[in-house]
Amino acid sequence: MNRVARILVVLTPIVAAFGCSEAPPPQVTYSADVRPFIDNYCMSCHGEGGEGSKVSGFRMDTYESLMRGTKYGAVVKPGDSFSSALVMLVEGRVDPSIAMPHGDGPSPTQAEIEALKTWIDQGAKNN
Repeated sequence: MNRVARILVVLTPIVAAFGCSEAPPPQVTYSADVRPFIDNYCMSCHGEGGEGSKVSGFRMDTYESLMRGTKYGAVVKPGDSFSSALVMLVEGRVDPSIAMPHGDGPSPTQAEIEALKTWIDQGAKNN
């Protein structure tokens, strides 16, 4: 085997490994993805006069109120969906009595939850 062929044998797997990385997740926005999620699953309790607003002090009417969190602290940690209380509540990684959303209404799909997590991991921007 000549020198060029040996170099290609060594470099080809390295180039292939770096060239086959996963594409980054699509940009998720507050206005197009997160706001509809909140409107569908959260506002009945966490809007003006809602039971969740009264109990926890957590309003979700605006981006600012979402990011302010509850009277106990933030529920969204930009860049860290795993530790964000909002995701823990929606995924049911908390006591079942406080899993969200409450009641008999529809639950978010896994794709909707993944979009919420991606938005948080991408910095939870007001975009």
